[in-house]
Amino acid sequence: MAPHIGLILGTGLGDLGERIQQKTVIPYAEIPYFPESTVQFHAGKLISGELGSKQILAMQGRFHYYEGYPMHEITLPVRVMYQLGIRTLIISNAAGGIRQEFAPGTLALVNDHINLMGDNPLIGPYETFLGSRFPDMSEPYSRLLRDLAHKTADDLGIELLDCIYAAVSGPNFETRAEIRMLQAFNVDSIGMSVVPEVLVARQLAMDVLAINAITDQALPEKMQPISHEQVSRVAKEITPTFNLLVEEIIKRI
Repeated sequence: MAPHIGLILGTGLGDLGERIQQKTVIPYAEIPYFPESTVQFHAGKLISGELGSKQILAMQGRFHYYEGYPMHEITLPVRVMYQLGIRTLIISNAAGGIRQEFAPGTLALVNDHINLMGDNPLIGPYETFLGSRFPDMSEPYSRLLRDLAHKTADDLGIELLDCIYAAVSGPNFETRAEIRMLQAFNVDSIGMSVVPEVLVARQLAMDVLAINAITDQALPEKMQPISHEQVSRVAKEITPTFNLLVEEIIKRI
């Protein structure tokens, strides 16, 4: 049976892929034209199967701009999902919180974003099969899916904050001055992914839901050193709650 929900699992969140039933697993290296994930804690596998009584196609790990891949390669899997008939995309990632309430271990629902990556996957030659040349972004994240996510979280007793998310190129973490600037922009969380995939999905008129796993907190007045290992460790700790929430959301779609 063809999948109709796409799922992108970010840093430290790939364990949800192990809950997929009747699955077929294909390493990215075996898929023509797919890049390979070079980042630790990204399994680099495409998984097709059943989750939450729905047929899904899941990316267990993603590609990043900072790995040196061009935007059109980073977002190729989203276009593949669309060609396979998928019209709903759930995206997850590890992100840093820059507000007091966005502490490590929090799950945050993205309701808007700011693209600070300095690039855009929609730039370049255009063909009609790519979707709209000038996609509307008045609602990049589906209100219906966000309402469903909040209702699901409430029913499960899971705290789910709303956030404005900023995507940066990375791979370095931010300075105090950069955090202050982002706070002035009303940003709540920061990461190095999500937005390119959202831009392509919206160009194709797909419905998008994005969830941040807040793995570290950067407050200018009391910043602490941060490492990718720490980010991945905290993401792993959030995994049981994240898995419960996302699987139940998929059931209710």
